[in-house]
Amino acid sequence: MEENIIPQDCKVGDLEFDRANPHFKEYGIEPSTKEDVVLKTLWDAMDVMELVQSIAASGFFHHEALIVAKEHGKNVVIEGNRRLAALKLLLNPAIAKAHGWEIPEISAKARKDLREVPVIIATRETSWRYLGFKHINGPAKWTSYAKASYIAEVHREFKVSLADIAQQIGDRHSTAQRLYRGFMVLEQAEKAKVFSRDDCFGPRIYFSHLYTGLDYEDGIGKFLNLASKEKETKTPVAKDKEKELGELCVWLFGSKKEKRPPVVVKQNPHLRMLNSVVSNRESLAALRRGVELEKAFEISRPPENVFEEALYAAKQELGVATAYLASGYAGSEELLRTAGTVVEMAENLYGEMVRKREGEPKKSRLTEK
Repeated sequence: MEENIIPQDCKVGDLEFDRANPHFKEYGIEPSTKEDVVLKTLWDAMDVMELVQSIAASGFFHHEALIVAKEHGKNVVIEGNRRLAALKLLLNPAIAKAHGWEIPEISAKARKDLREVPVIIATRETSWRYLGFKHINGPAKWTSYAKASYIAEVHREFKVSLADIAQQIGDRHSTAQRLYRGFMVLEQAEKAKVFSRDDCFGPRIYFSHLYTGLDYEDGIGKFLNLASKEKETKTPVAKDKEKELGELCVWLFGSKKEKRPPVVVKQNPHLRMLNSVVSNRESLAALRRGVELEKAFEISRPPENVFEEALYAAKQELGVATAYLASGYAGSEELLRTAGTVVEMAENLYGEMVRKREGEPKKSRLTEK
C-alpha cells in the first residue's frame, strides 16, 4: 500500500462487503449475492462470533482501520470483512435474532460509537503487497484455495510476476508457483468441461489436496503429463490428458451430480495412496471400476511389501491378544476354535516359507494325503 495514508471516518451503513474476496469465492459468494447471505456465510464459516464478542467488550480498535476501495460508486471493504460483519450485527441485532444467533447486548452509547469507524481509502492494486503478506504467509492466513485465487488475480490483473509475489510474501519454498499452478489446473479442468467447482461433493474444495498432489511428479504428474511449476503456463496439463484431469478432480473433490464422494479424505495417507494407484495400470483400472482406494492401493504395491507388512501386523495383533488373555478370555469355545485356526494357518505359512527358502517345490493336498 501507499505510505502515509491517513485514516478517515466512514459510516458502517455506507460500507459494502467485498464479494470478490478470494476467501468468499470458495463458499459460492458472487457479485450478486445478497448481504444477508454474505453475513450468514461469514457467521457459519469464518467465526464472526469471536469478533462480535471482542468489539462488544472493548469497542472497535481504531488502530486497525478497514481498507476500502471505491468501486462503482460503492465503498468496498477489501480488508476487514469479518469485522464489518461484526459491526453490522451489533448495530442491528434484529439480523442476529432473525437467524437465531446470540450476540451480546451493548449500550446505546456503545452502539453510537460504532456507527462510524476508521477506514483507509486505497485500491486493490496498491494494497496487494500488504494483503498478500497478511493472508498468504502472515498472521491471518486464508485457505490454500483463497491464497491461490489471490496470487492468480494479482499476477494476471496487475501484471506482477510470481517471483515478485513470492519475494513480497517471504516465500522461500516455491509456494506461490505451486499455488498458481494448482489454480491454473483447476481452471483448465473447468474450461475443458471435465469438472466444475459447483459440482464439488462437499461444502468447499479442499484445494491443498490438488496442489500438493501435483508435486508428486512420478505419479500424478506423469498421469497428467504435467508441466513443471517453473513454466507458469495457463494450461499445465497436456491437452490429451484432460479426461484424466477430470477423473483426478472427482477423486479429489467428489461429484454431487454423480453422487460420488471423494476418495481422498485426508492427505495422509489417501493422497499418497492415490499417487501410487495412478502409477499402476492394474490398480488404476480397479479404481476406475469403483474399487475402494485402499483396495486399489494394495494392487499397486509390490507383493513383497504387502507380505512383510501383513506378517508384522499379524505378530503385533497376536501380541495384543496374548497380553489380554488373562482378563479377556472367559473360556469361549468359538474363540478357542478361532485360535486353533490361527495356529493351523501359521504352521502352513511357516512350512511354505521354509520350503520356498530351501528351494523345495510346493506340496499339493494330494501328495500330502
